[in-house]
Amino acid sequence: MASAAEDVLELNRRLLTAVASGDWKTYCQLVAEDITCFEPEARGHLVEGLPFHEFYFKLPTPASDAKSPPPAKPVTTTMTSPTVKLLAADVALVAYVRLTQTLDDAGKPVTRSSEETRIWQKQGGHWKHVHFHRSLPS
Repeated sequence: MASAAEDVLELNRRLLTAVASGDWKTYCQLVAEDITCFEPEARGHLVEGLPFHEFYFKLPTPASDAKSPPPAKPVTTTMTSPTVKLLAADVALVAYVRLTQTLDDAGKPVTRSSEETRIWQKQGGHWKHVHFHRSLPS
């Protein structure tokens, strides 16, 4: 049987995969409706709830009006040196640097990084992502 820390780390991986692939359904399954966050897109404001995040999932693709969609860009997400701290039996903190590898508009490989701290809480017997802080490297 996996430990709570292993469970939370695997859920965090699923969350990042959902973000990278634009999988809104999986994202909503993993995230609390009243999630809070600080992230660069929020421009220094604390954001609460899913609608702010849904906007980014629902953006049209560049060729959404074209007859055939462009090939999907490959995306690889890596959590470097993740650490999980159980703050209580039902609360866990995950901290890591996320590396996202993809192609730019010219087709050249690029790697972006962000520093992330995420809080997970057990609600109704299931882990839910309830808060995160994401910063661009300084």
